[in-house]
Amino acid sequence: MKGATKTYNQKPADIAREWWTIDASTMPLGKLAVVIADKLMGKSKVTYTPHVDNGDYVVVTNAKNIQVTGDKMVDKMYYHHSGFPGGLTELKLEEVIEKNPEIAIKHAVKGMLPKNKLADGRLARLRVFDGAEHAHTAQNPKEIK
Repeated sequence: MKGATKTYNQKPADIAREWWTIDASTMPLGKLAVVIADKLMGKSKVTYTPHVDNGDYVVVTNAKNIQVTGDKMVDKMYYHHSGFPGGLTELKLEEVIEKNPEIAIKHAVKGMLPKNKLADGRLARLRVFDGAEHAHTAQNPKEIK
């Protein structure tokens, strides 16, 4: 096969990570999680390689102002079990947002990421802040529209 194009495989040494910021109050939680997961995986880059973690850092601001559609604020439940008999804890979405909104966003994004060895490293690059201020201004993050 003369002139056949070669498949590009990115090497870990060729990774160039960028910083992105997104306002959580601009779109519903599910759509927000899709955009964040896309940036964490690096699927929007032309150098995307499935077995190499070439994603970017994502900073989420205004996590307290998460939007959801319908009655999800009162109907959506988060479950946690301690491992002991009777140790099931149930929290509504509004309680989770009031207590720690980072849990709701990270839970939604984790569900959007592929379940493989790269998932933990990708999720570690997600930074969530309650208000409009964040501690990563020195990295000059670009804003996701």
